[in-house]
Amino acid sequence: MSSEAKQETKPLTNPSYSSDVDDGVVKDVVLWRRKKLNAIVIVVATASWVLMEVFQFNFLTVISWVAMLVVASTFLYANMLRLLGKERPNLLRLELSEETTRRIAKEVRAWFEKITRWLVLVSVRKEWPVFVGVVAALWSLSYIGRCMDLLTVVYIGVLVGMAIPLTYVKNEDKIKRFGEWLREKYKRCYVIIDEKTIHKIKSRISKEKKTE
Repeated sequence: MSSEAKQETKPLTNPSYSSDVDDGVVKDVVLWRRKKLNAIVIVVATASWVLMEVFQFNFLTVISWVAMLVVASTFLYANMLRLLGKERPNLLRLELSEETTRRIAKEVRAWFEKITRWLVLVSVRKEWPVFVGVVAALWSLSYIGRCMDLLTVVYIGVLVGMAIPLTYVKNEDKIKRFGEWLREKYKRCYVIIDEKTIHKIKSRISKEKKTE
């Protein structure tokens, strides 16, 4: 059997995509390197928000309409190809591979572990400004949750998430200099507060323990 025949008899396999490819797509979308994909993300997010917030449609209704649109478009496309005498695409080969599902599960697990580890580290650290900052941020998030629903928060998060990285890349030097300036101010304030309040409280507690 020739090499050409061997190549023809090889089974067709689905290509396996690594996490590097996924990360590259996300980076391209965030940094506006694929403007068509960016436009699709913005249009889908805006349309979902308008349908469910402005027109007060239910989530199940929107999903059903999208499913009907996909089914109708696929039906019309397949029949148009049949009428034109062209071969219809084999959509039955579309599948979610086991490798992809495992990779998604690992990514979700890693994110949960990072969040849990971060919360534990913040709670056990001795730097009280970090703890106060985290509590203030969570309180602000809870206040935002009372003012608007989850869909609006997600929609704003999508827009902000696509705007901030691009702004950071364009003004990286200025933002780094501003971050260093804030870090120096934070260190100075921490030293002053530690000397005037925390150090005095600790000394009083130690004196009271000695007198006892």
